[in-house]
Amino acid sequence: MENKKKSTALFWILFFVSIAAFFGVYEIGGGYCSMVLPFNVTFFAMAMDLM
Repeated sequence: MENKKKSTALFWILFFVSIAAFFGVYEIGGGYCSMVLPFNVTFFAMAMDLM
């Protein structure tokens, strides 16, 4: 069976966008920044090819 290397560039880009969104929401809404955390964790896991 062949193992192909998956491209994770899109997930890295989405991870860094979600980090920027985290700080943007923190500036605007303060405590609501925790609503962005699932995106941060999911995109990081996908970029590290853990999922």
